Amino acid sequence: MLPITNHSLEKLESLLKTSGYKVRYEKGNFKTGACLLQNSRMIVVNKFSNLESKIQAVIELIRQLEMDYKQLDDKQLAFLQQIKQTELQL
Repeated sequence: MLPITNHSLEKLESLLKTSGYKVRYEKGNFKTGACLLQNSRMIVVNKFSNLESKIQAVIELIRQLEMDYKQLDDKQLAFLQQIKQTELQL
């Protein structure tokens, strides 16, 4: 399980940015903590969500995204594999 820290969120952001996604923190009326804007490679995270919600929402999006493994270094690839294999526990 990924610890609920700002460092964990930064690692997730770095993984997304390396894969060509942009991450923005905005206010919004979407029900989840984050969303992917209509296939534009832009991820919007609800800035008013707490840290745990932000991390969980970003992890769920990462699990659904098709990422280019060639762009990732070995550490990021191992981190991505860990995310995709780990089940979130609430």
